[in-house]
Amino acid sequence: MSIASARPTRVRYIMLGLVVLVYFITYLDRVLLSNALPSIQKEYGFPIETMGLVLGCYQIAYALFQIPGGWFGDRVGPRIALASVVVWWSVFTFLTGIASSLPMLMVCLFLIGMGEAGAFPISNRALSRWMLPGERGIAQGTTHAGSRLASAMTPVLVATMIGMYSWHMPFFVFALVGIVWAGVWFWYYRDVPREHAGVNAGERHKIVGALGAAAKKRQPIPWKLILRSRQMWILATMYFCYGYGINMFLAWYPKYLSADRGYSLAEMGFFASLTLAAAVVGDVCGGLFSDMIIHRTGRIKFARQSVAITGFIIGAIFIPLGCWTRDPYMTAAMFGIGVFGLELVVGNAWAVTLDIGGSFAGSCSAVMNTFGNIGGALVATATGFIVKYYGWNEAFYVVAGLSVVGAVLFTQIDAGRKLAPDTTGPVM
Repeated sequence: MSIASARPTRVRYIMLGLVVLVYFITYLDRVLLSNALPSIQKEYGFPIETMGLVLGCYQIAYALFQIPGGWFGDRVGPRIALASVVVWWSVFTFLTGIASSLPMLMVCLFLIGMGEAGAFPISNRALSRWMLPGERGIAQGTTHAGSRLASAMTPVLVATMIGMYSWHMPFFVFALVGIVWAGVWFWYYRDVPREHAGVNAGERHKIVGALGAAAKKRQPIPWKLILRSRQMWILATMYFCYGYGINMFLAWYPKYLSADRGYSLAEMGFFASLTLAAAVVGDVCGGLFSDMIIHRTGRIKFARQSVAITGFIIGAIFIPLGCWTRDPYMTAAMFGIGVFGLELVVGNAWAVTLDIGGSFAGSCSAVMNTFGNIGGALVATATGFIVKYYGWNEAFYVVAGLSVVGAVLFTQIDAGRKLAPDTTGPVM
């Protein structure tokens, strides 16, 4: 049997599964912080403004270390880099559970954010030498669906453990989960398919045929080319629009349901969970639809653009409709469809960094994600002022307006044009 005719193994899907798990674990820890802080605040007795500063320690580090994290992944390879950052933040997650003072708590949260900042860019780099161009959309959609699923599950898990034990327990448990994952990753993952004993000739031929041969030596990261690229800045600005929009729902939507709609605690939890469920569906569908278009047409630029632009437009239409409807279920439906639209974007955005970044996908995705987190930080701060001086509807109108801007920006993104030359073959 020839190499070309050998039935390919599917080791790359196991690699994808491991990356989905690390996205899930990242959000377990990330959402743990906000859900455990009320109990921590009660024990320490610090005021609400100090609680904001504590959360800020994590958020600032998470934004600051996106690019260093992506650089680290490109420099040493995702096998070592991803295992290292997961062990790093797991150790400090454990130490957070035994924090005996407010300064120690703040330092630990800063160091957790520093480690978790590298998770997504390095994971993206990890998939760049494994997933075929026609599989990248669903791969990115699935990984982000894992993070949204963790966001929905973590509040229940944390509340249960705190109720049975104390606020310390979830930090210990989630730290152990991270350490176990890092051990499995380092044991199983390889930076390129040819180094993995489980990959047969058929799968290697398939990957090399689509992506080209990987460089034998690690190449210097072409930061000048990346940062001078007009397309990179358009991609980053587009992701700012997305980051602002989705974080409106992650950070403020429950408060909106309580303050503006007068929902009870139980109603607030139920309808907020429905919104996150719509996000999971959008993540999967965005990648699936994009890859289907590639398989049918072979037009990678059209595939990424058509799905992402449609998603932004859906968000721009249905988010204001959610503001205008008063029936609780119709409101949930309108906002849910809007969030579904926003999440059609995310898998395609990260797939583009794989398409155009090649061996430098970690650094490219880190630049993009830095802007997304700046958008998230801005919406967390600005929304309070917008609501105070204008109202809740106006806060959501900003999200709708940025969705229109994001759609326009995506028309200028060409997933078939690489940002920087490397030794991999051209994308489809």
